Amino acid sequence: MANKLWYSRAIAAVATGALTVTLAACGGEGAGSGSGAGDDSNEEGGLVGVAMPTETSERWIADGAAVEEGLKEAGYDVDLQFAGDDIPTQQQQLDAMISAGAEALIVAAIDGTTLTGQLEAAAAQDIPVISYDRLIRDSEDVDFYVSFDNFEVGVAQANALLNGLGLVDEEGEPVEDAPEGPFNVELFAGSLDDNNAHFFWDGAMSVLEPLIEDETLVVPSEQTDIDQAATPRWLQENAQSRMEDLLTAHYDGKEKVDGVLSPYDGLSRGIIEALRSAGYEDDAMPVITGQDAEIASVKYIADGVQSSTIFKDTRLLADQAVVTAEALLAGEEPEANNTEDYDNGVKVVPSYLLPVTTIYADNIESELVDSGYWTAEEVESGQVEGE
Repeated sequence: MANKLWYSRAIAAVATGALTVTLAACGGEGAGSGSGAGDDSNEEGGLVGVAMPTETSERWIADGAAVEEGLKEAGYDVDLQFAGDDIPTQQQQLDAMISAGAEALIVAAIDGTTLTGQLEAAAAQDIPVISYDRLIRDSEDVDFYVSFDNFEVGVAQANALLNGLGLVDEEGEPVEDAPEGPFNVELFAGSLDDNNAHFFWDGAMSVLEPLIEDETLVVPSEQTDIDQAATPRWLQENAQSRMEDLLTAHYDGKEKVDGVLSPYDGLSRGIIEALRSAGYEDDAMPVITGQDAEIASVKYIADGVQSSTIFKDTRLLADQAVVTAEALLAGEEPEANNTEDYDNGVKVVPSYLLPVTTIYADNIESELVDSGYWTAEEVESGQVEGE
């Protein structure tokens, strides 16, 4: 199915439900922007609750729509809710799903440490819980985790940064006659309440730390700890503000930024805006990484503004979530390909991890357009068709 079809339907649902989300969050009455089960529920398939963190990121809109479509095709009714990045709203949404008789929950948590009560209530009613992309922490009541190999995402981002600097090839192998440097780089991390942010950071730093230690890479801000580099709630404006502060404090006009490790496209766009304000031209931007292949950033990559992004095909992730839900609802054990690495603080959660692809300008067509994720017209315009 074409990615843009998910967006057109999901964005329409978000638009009609946005006021409801706001009022529910303010009034403490739960609910959000979602489809709901309605009166025509499919008794044979049953109801599955799908909780997504926010509708402000096109990535999560696509995920929600894809999971909903896959479940409906499998014969289930779906209650899809977006929580507007508000933790109490997501808690209320899950409470409502449980009360409505959901037979399974698929949850992409805003904060993976805040849902213990809802998960306990689900477990008391034998409702299986699938943690979607973001690992839910500090709870015994997480049955399965579906995601991408998030440590490898960080490794890929670091290698993409080094590739842009001319130090390694696209496979991450050292380049002969590579420039010696040193290169000035700044490091950004995601939101600390998202477990994935730590995997991204650890993966990236496993590659970058040796080069920082031997001074091939120099971090003028000296902010090389995840707590210093974190971006609360993954917000673009927070990344832009921090980049502006870094430029003001550590770059006097003679020093230039050569590269920026950014773990997400939204942050990358904020970083780009800060650099533009500081006088950097689009055709002379530092090497800037990203993640999620958001269409605005894909256009930036095509135009030579952003260097790369990590493509995590959410269609595959949605499919895996549906397959997992079907297995759990049938009383079967879902297929796992990792049973060691995803410890949520209480238990090691069995997981199914999907591969990722680094996108550069030269493989946008083969990886994103030919696969139907984006159309050539969308890449050219930087917008989703129908928006």
